[in-house]
Amino acid sequence: MADDNHQVLPLTHLQRLLDALSTKGYRIVGPTVRDGSVVWETIRFVLDLPIGWRDQQEPGRYRLEQTGSQEIFGVVHGPQSLKPFVFSPHEPLLYIERAEGGFSAQPRLPQSEKIAIIGARACDLAGLAVQDRIFLHGEYRDTCYAARREGLFVIAVNCTRALPTCFCASMDTGPCTKNGFDLTLTEIDDHLLVEAGSEAGSDLLSALSLSPAPHEAIDEAAARVDACAQSQVRRLDRARLPQALYDAHDHPRWDDVAARCLACANCTMACPTCFCHTVEETPDLTRQRTEHARLWDSCFTQEHGYIHGKNIRPTIKDRYRLWLTHKLASWIDQFGTSGCVGCGRCITWCPVGIDLTEELSVLLKPGEQPSAVNRQEEASDE
Repeated sequence: MADDNHQVLPLTHLQRLLDALSTKGYRIVGPTVRDGSVVWETIRFVLDLPIGWRDQQEPGRYRLEQTGSQEIFGVVHGPQSLKPFVFSPHEPLLYIERAEGGFSAQPRLPQSEKIAIIGARACDLAGLAVQDRIFLHGEYRDTCYAARREGLFVIAVNCTRALPTCFCASMDTGPCTKNGFDLTLTEIDDHLLVEAGSEAGSDLLSALSLSPAPHEAIDEAAARVDACAQSQVRRLDRARLPQALYDAHDHPRWDDVAARCLACANCTMACPTCFCHTVEETPDLTRQRTEHARLWDSCFTQEHGYIHGKNIRPTIKDRYRLWLTHKLASWIDQFGTSGCVGCGRCITWCPVGIDLTEELSVLLKPGEQPSAVNRQEEASDE
């Protein structure tokens, strides 16, 4: 028996998929090995992908090793999520030019480019969904984000291998893709199981004329993805969030983590959902024209907390507490979802290996400190 919703693409025929995307006018972006890590780059051929490579990740440690196999998607992920493709690190918003008797302002919108990304993971899709909620579905739609998002075609890959830093299973964001993809792939030995998730994905599959997948292949893929979820050694307990983290505002653990944190902002740069930004004016040499641009920023920098002559977050303790509380508590109140997708990038790319799952487990220990309600009751009794 076969399943028409899933089709089989031999690894040796993957180039057909890339060629079909090129024919439809897409610039193809995939994971490539560069400078000791895997990064997104424009590709043309299957050989550009990290064939035979695997990543080893631990808190504060990232290494690649060549296994000599023909596995194409053995690397789970590198430091980059999908965020840079839609929320650009540098986004010109306006060009302002002096004119006789005043000035003129010309809004700038990026041209929508057709980009097909192959190799995104379930956590990346979850991060993209959070970004969509913030920039597209809120009260104020971001036109620059919308222009970049419009041309994106996402080919995801289900994870059959977990890293020690992964905890997407406990966040219900992976390792199996659920939505947000145009095509999703599961690599099983010498073939790929392919499933369409959008009309554009279905159209592309129709052009490839693939064979329906037998139920045995579908069951094997599901078993491998489930085994990946079961193998994850880290988890994040969401049962008591967000209130328990609000109650932990005065927990002594904040001092402990602040003594280790370098406030380098690596975690926010690598995070798929962080969206802090600043705006900058860059005049030309004649001082007749200036670019008003949006740039990535981080709540870990001193400047980000400077408002009207006062820094409201002067210490690293203040900044780390804000970041973690926003990510796992107030983000839920603000956007209806957690700001963490369990990818573990902040753990891997922290130079000192700070692990937010470890920090949270200490902060939320029952009985560690009185809750906000209990503190209020104690104060009224006095």
